[in-house]
Amino acid sequence: MITEIGIVAGDIWHQLDQKGKLSVNDLVQNTGRDRNLILMGLGWLAREGHVFIEGDIGTGVASLTRK
Repeated sequence: MITEIGIVAGDIWHQLDQKGKLSVNDLVQNTGRDRNLILMGLGWLAREGHVFIEGDIGTGVASLTRK
């Protein structure tokens, strides 16, 4: 399961890099991944400081942090 979450996190990162801010629903549609995996992937990226989430995790939008 950890490997799959990591792969989904990579998919999320690529989507955000290409399109900027996206909602969880947009990420589900764009990646074809399960909503729960998207949420876990966002958590992974947020923990590592790679994404910024505005609003509530379920309804807000995510974008990449730029260092």
